[in-house]
Amino acid sequence: MSGRFVPVPTPETRTYWDKAAEGELWLPRCGPCAEFFFYPRAFCPACGSDDVSWARVSGRGTVESFVINHRAAPGYEGDVPYAIAFVKLAEGPRLTANILDVPQTPEHIKVGLPVEVTFEQRGDFTLPQFRPTAGEGAHQ
Repeated sequence: MSGRFVPVPTPETRTYWDKAAEGELWLPRCGPCAEFFFYPRAFCPACGSDDVSWARVSGRGTVESFVINHRAAPGYEGDVPYAIAFVKLAEGPRLTANILDVPQTPEHIKVGLPVEVTFEQRGDFTLPQFRPTAGEGAHQ
């Protein structure tokens, strides 16, 4: 999948990418209301506070929605089909990511599928992606 899109970090997202390179998933968290959120920004979308810091999250969640692409989109040259999913983390935020380590079919990727974070190297970047949790169809 090395021909796929790679992100362009911004000052607001630098911690996210740096921690992903270390194999950890970190998200912004509001001090006053304790809500995690994603995408990274300088203020809490729940209460508006600018008392925001970063914290490690579990990396566990469930697939809320997904699409399986059978034709490569520009910037996604390589293996097809590939799944793109909305994953709701145990801590609340939703991330968009690929589902890896499982056949890219609706028989194997379903709404409600428990997943865990895994990391995929793309060029100089490490991207958080997801795979089914052990015992949920993951390829060992």
